[in-house]
Amino acid sequence: MASIKHFRSQWLEREVRHFVIALGGGILVGAVALVLVPEGIDQLPQPFVATAILLAGGLAFMGLGRYQAKRKVSAPQFTAMAADFLPESLALGGMFAVNAEGAALLALLIGMQNLPEGFNAWQELVGQRARPAKVLGLVILLALLGPVCGVVGWFWLAGHGAALGAILLFAAGGILYLTFQDIAPQSRLERHWTPALGAVLGFGFALIGHLLL
Repeated sequence: MASIKHFRSQWLEREVRHFVIALGGGILVGAVALVLVPEGIDQLPQPFVATAILLAGGLAFMGLGRYQAKRKVSAPQFTAMAADFLPESLALGGMFAVNAEGAALLALLIGMQNLPEGFNAWQELVGQRARPAKVLGLVILLALLGPVCGVVGWFWLAGHGAALGAILLFAAGGILYLTFQDIAPQSRLERHWTPALGAVLGFGFALIGHLLL
């Protein structure tokens, strides 16, 4: 969809793209509130340890953002998507081994959030004159790494509940940082109020998945 010429127009930039960004942010917040934190503290119930790991996730992603700014990394959204997707996939494999119901919801939310994230990352890379074939190759490589991380999580994290909880909480902290540092500011559009509804819709999708699964 992001590669279609029509979706590179000013209309997209002013309305649809901001709505899609907000939609992804709402799904991410839903994943944190409904899956990552509840499952994380279930596996790692120590209050101070759990909170410290969540904060560490936020600090780690802040450090990644500062590094990108210092090095003038040309694709911050793609890099952030990769840094977010891989630990989630690792945790997902472990969750399928210990809690299939919660893992199914997390898998659904990861898939949903990757749609707007992939859309925005494609727009970002192609907008910097990267060849579409190269961008597609990067996306496919990232998609293939997800199942690899999932298999590792299945065999390694299944018997290590504390490690699984730590990864879930670490990812939650990183997602919260990314949401309010990068995604929420980008979703706002002067004199336009509908894009922010994407965040509500995204959280609504997460809530429906939580209630149904």
